[in-house]
Amino acid sequence: MTDDPVVIVGGGFSGTLLAINLLRHAGPRTVLVERRSDQLGRGVAYSAANEEHLLNVRAANMSALPDEPDHFVQWLEAHGLGNRTTFVPRRIYGAYLRDMLKEAQREHGDRLTLVEGEAVATRSAGRGHVVSLSDGRQVKAGTIVLALGNLPPHTPPGINPGSLPPGCYAGDPWAGDIVDGLTSEDTVVLVGSGLTAIDAALLLDAAGFTGQVLAISRRGLVPRPHVSMPPVLGLRERPGTKLSALVKTVRARAAEAGWRTAVDELRPVTQMLWGAASDAERLRFLRHLRPFWDVHRHRLAPSVAERIDALCASGRLRFAAGKIVSTSADGDAVDFRWRPRGGSEVMHTRARRIVNCTGPQGDLLRSPEALIRHLLAEGAIRPDALRIGLEVDAQSRVIGSDGATSDQLYCIGPMTRGGLWEVVAVPDIRQQNWALARRLANAQWVGGEGL
Repeated sequence: MTDDPVVIVGGGFSGTLLAINLLRHAGPRTVLVERRSDQLGRGVAYSAANEEHLLNVRAANMSALPDEPDHFVQWLEAHGLGNRTTFVPRRIYGAYLRDMLKEAQREHGDRLTLVEGEAVATRSAGRGHVVSLSDGRQVKAGTIVLALGNLPPHTPPGINPGSLPPGCYAGDPWAGDIVDGLTSEDTVVLVGSGLTAIDAALLLDAAGFTGQVLAISRRGLVPRPHVSMPPVLGLRERPGTKLSALVKTVRARAAEAGWRTAVDELRPVTQMLWGAASDAERLRFLRHLRPFWDVHRHRLAPSVAERIDALCASGRLRFAAGKIVSTSADGDAVDFRWRPRGGSEVMHTRARRIVNCTGPQGDLLRSPEALIRHLLAEGAIRPDALRIGLEVDAQSRVIGSDGATSDQLYCIGPMTRGGLWEVVAVPDIRQQNWALARRLANAQWVGGEGL
């Protein structure tokens, strides 16, 4: 072992919570590296959102601590911001995480160091490592944990941003103001119809954009809304792991108790089902069922669904199923050509702006991130079999290009979805986080596991 600290690369939800849990479990000294100090404890999910963007889960299930299930509700009520049934703004959840971090600093400040900077490389140094930052600084590490969050979306096929007029393509909906320069006569195309597209539509509306919005995806599926809290039911029997059998089971249960119950009952066993599936089964799921799973599993707060319905009813927002054919410059706008699903005619939409709302991606080989490119070149990491993240084992240890693992390099959060699938929401990340914190603090043998 080394006396050097645990260095966590990434100060969003996953990284910040790991630092907090290491302190709670009397773990080793910790250094939290985040390129933007204003995103500490929040990341993109909880810092780029505005007041229009709500959590997709009721407050009752949003505690960051698995051993204190009412932690968030108690914080919310103490600040007069809601109760256990509230769908709170994401910014409020970001404030909750910042408060937790500040409290941890007050109680254990001598064991936590916050570093603002971009990690770009690592190298071995004695029994530990050194993490290099883009400005030349170096941070010693006994153990490194990658908490990289989600990678930005890839450019969709059919779009060549370099051939379009300046400002017509927004590759990352959170990277800037997608409303700049728009008028009521303009049309905005959202590529994607999931949660990111919903966020973009709300942002456009809140900023006063009164033009037309077209949201297009391969199937045109839109996230379903939450309803009044359903009764908590449990699985009567463990479903089979074969994909066709699982679909049959869910359909039968949905006919009996409603699709929300059928989907929610799978939550405790989703990671187990994913782990038991072969790579071929997982790939079939991603190709054919993932869009249907996403819109039923990741739902909208009722008030958000009502606003989206109102925008559609007014004619300002339209969802369509189709495929992008090509894009080209049309004056200061774009001739956006697309083919409706099931049709042969090519449609032309003159778009003043195209916003990539396809959602986060995980193909490491296409990432421009300096640290990821360095670790790939060094063979320290490798893509998972489905190319939706990096490969880790059951203890969150990163698997290198040679198939070996190391007790000095870990990864947590959405980039581990290839092995766990359900690790993009707070309830899943907090459990993964808790387990790794106890492992690194040698606390897994003491007390309960926070279940």
